[in-house]
Amino acid sequence: MAANLEPRLGGHILADQLAIQGVDTAFCVAGESYLTLLDGLYHHQNAIRVIHTRHEGAAANMADAYGKLTGKPGICMVTRGPGATNASIGVHTAFQDSTPMIVLIGQIGRSMQDREAFQEIDYRRMFGEMAKWVAQIDQTDRIPEYISRAFHVAVSGRPGPVVLALPEDMLSSMATVADAKKARPAQAAPAPEDMEELRDLLAKSKKPMMIVGGPTWTPQAVADVTTFSEANNLPVAAAFRYQDRFDNRHPNYAGDVGIAINPKLANRVEEADLLILAGPRMGEMTTQGYELLAIPETTQTLVHIMPGAEELGRVYRPDLAINASLPQFCKALKALPPVDSSAWAGAAATAHADYLERIQPTQVPGDVNMAEIIGYLNKRLPDDALISNGAGNYTVWGHRFFQHKSYPTQLAPTNGAMGYSVPAAIAAKVVYPERMVVSLNGDGCFMMFGQEMITAQQFHTPVIFIVVNNGMLGTIRMHQERHYPNNKIATDLVNPDFVKLAEAYGASGEQVTRTEDFPAAFERAVESGRAALIELIVDPQALTPVQTLDEAHAQGLGQ
Repeated sequence: MAANLEPRLGGHILADQLAIQGVDTAFCVAGESYLTLLDGLYHHQNAIRVIHTRHEGAAANMADAYGKLTGKPGICMVTRGPGATNASIGVHTAFQDSTPMIVLIGQIGRSMQDREAFQEIDYRRMFGEMAKWVAQIDQTDRIPEYISRAFHVAVSGRPGPVVLALPEDMLSSMATVADAKKARPAQAAPAPEDMEELRDLLAKSKKPMMIVGGPTWTPQAVADVTTFSEANNLPVAAAFRYQDRFDNRHPNYAGDVGIAINPKLANRVEEADLLILAGPRMGEMTTQGYELLAIPETTQTLVHIMPGAEELGRVYRPDLAINASLPQFCKALKALPPVDSSAWAGAAATAHADYLERIQPTQVPGDVNMAEIIGYLNKRLPDDALISNGAGNYTVWGHRFFQHKSYPTQLAPTNGAMGYSVPAAIAAKVVYPERMVVSLNGDGCFMMFGQEMITAQQFHTPVIFIVVNNGMLGTIRMHQERHYPNNKIATDLVNPDFVKLAEAYGASGEQVTRTEDFPAAFERAVESGRAALIELIVDPQALTPVQTLDEAHAQGLGQ
């Protein structure tokens, strides 16, 4: 351990540990329950940037986005009770998305516990099912121990969130304790015999396919899996909201296995005799409600690679389970001698041709066609531009018509959390200030954390926010029309003037009512050099790229 034997306040000890662990950014809403920690961070201002938001849910979403982009734990600091409950949405996202995160929650004083003191919650019970580890630091001199463990747990195996409760009097107490050294988490690597078995299975295959996704990827891992795919002429698809794990323009790319999957791609997955799952959990969205693959025995020979051993065999029984982080696995994959791929010659090219056909713009009602607007962004944005989205029907256009060209470029919650896009985009601009960042939002999605535009202004993060306004909660309305066509309720929205709202936050704002006007509006947003909002007025009939609102209603009526 590092020698530092001067008496220190607990909050200062904790701030010192964060600095030692390499933390460069923390997201928070300030609270009196952890004032001493904030005071400790004041003394680390040159090393740790503190981004304070207007809602704890936004701070947690920003920490999640930071963890996704960097592979390091995103740090979120909130106060007790309401602050912690507000932040829980980001903790749930980080858990389901396998994102490394550490949430530091101010807590009541230790002498007041179990009396239902002001804002008292037992966080070990509250976060028990949505975090990898939840603990409370009751002894000031154990802060280095707990923080070291938190940084190991958050990134080891399948990454995820860690929650630490910090009693207020513990933070304000003095202790003499040595600092812990920087964490060095272990990363699982594949055994040579497992890689040989994988190669043997591939050599015997007639219709192999790979699906990439999940956590722990790096640009080098993407490059390595691409080299392997090229050497073996292997078609590669991306799991739900992991489209940046493989260049979508690559001739071996087959599309995304997610919501509104290309039927040809779904057939390709079902008919494969060897399915190599490199990283994804294969949850509900990727498997079309657990219908795409049989449970627990798949019809395909299944190779499943996951950084967390507990996930292997959880739903699907693999014929070959490989517990490995993706950088280590992809490095070993690249080193394998190619097999004779003549049995599936042309399969990758056919799959890619089907994908290219799928991303051609469709015609929808109204003067604004989202397919064409996303197509414009696909051509206009730099290859390293970051795109964020939350949840809603508007995301289908982004996932279907935009091509991710490098890693990391996609920020999207696999748990379908609305409101994610705005704070995630701001965090992306904090991490990569030199890159263009575009935030896609529905009108319902935007209003959940749209107030964070003022955070974007305060911290000089010129994100371009696109708001798709159709005056309703499109996804829920779609399901209502299909299942309860005569009982529409709670899905219509009355929206503010988004342009004036953006201007009130000090951002630029513009409304677009015709597709052909979007490019010029987008260029003006870029040239403004500040946060900018573009509102798109979309016909409510344009429900999805292939179905109108009336058609969904008729479907519900059985017509």
